[in-house]
Amino acid sequence: MPQNILISGASGFIGGHVLRAAHSQTDARIRVMRHRAGVDTPADDRIHTVSGDLQDPASLRALCDGIDAVIHCASAVSGDAQTLHTVNDQGTHALVDAALRQGVRRVVYVSTASVYGRGPFREAEAHTLPVRPGSPTSHTRAAAEQHVLRAGGTVLRPHLVYGTGDRWVIPGLAGLLRYLRAGVDCPSVHSAVDAAALASAAVAAALTDRDVAGVHHANHPVPIQASALMDLVREHLDLSAAGKLDAEQARARAAGAPQALHHLDMLLVDHWFASSDIWRLLDRDPGPSPTEGLPAHLPWYRELLRPDPAPGR
Repeated sequence: MPQNILISGASGFIGGHVLRAAHSQTDARIRVMRHRAGVDTPADDRIHTVSGDLQDPASLRALCDGIDAVIHCASAVSGDAQTLHTVNDQGTHALVDAALRQGVRRVVYVSTASVYGRGPFREAEAHTLPVRPGSPTSHTRAAAEQHVLRAGGTVLRPHLVYGTGDRWVIPGLAGLLRYLRAGVDCPSVHSAVDAAALASAAVAAALTDRDVAGVHHANHPVPIQASALMDLVREHLDLSAAGKLDAEQARARAAGAPQALHHLDMLLVDHWFASSDIWRLLDRDPGPSPTEGLPAHLPWYRELLRPDPAPGR
């Protein structure tokens, strides 16, 4: 029997991968919630676009009519505190309420491990960690999770998500390396996941008959050492760097750049989240490790990070 899926946030990085993963399911009919940005959808009569705005609860009331599963990928990650609250907290509440009223079987929310705040976390299980968000964005996304969980839904918490469309993780790391003009000797480890694998998990969680309610870490089960990740970025994106700094040298060099220091301080601390259970429950491959997976996305990153041409050229 065909499954009817509503996807929010399909114009974004992760949501775009979720749309492609859902489209690969031949028995899925897809309703895409479009806000302001257009959504690049395949030409297929199985995909329909509807308008909806998380800041306007009335616009969400009819979106879930005839829907079997909702995959909620839309989030505000920047803006003032009121906007973050309205979109992430209140908007998710309204969307979940609309889903419950229409008898939707499953709601899946793609959240973030940043709801835990700053580590260290080492092979941490989801059920053992308190939620301690350290920013307004993470605070409101943690609130969004609660609406989904109270409805018996599924929350996926990835840490570092990389892949085509990523404008945060690898670009932020490249910016840090350019600023430092060196690598960093950093033994900490981090969980990461290819965006396509994360999307596959989200779609599988929406369509499975298995009980996957609750919170799950959604990363490749094997973490990557921060030094190794930086070496990958330096090598594949041709970033010139002279040797390696230790942690204190790197902090001293980044002291004048708050954004670089923010990235550095996160990298220097373990953020390893035990992530085997979701792939086992869904009988899905966790995708490539970053060492294997990052090269596939180099055309995107090289184009995104290409220096602007000099004026007049």
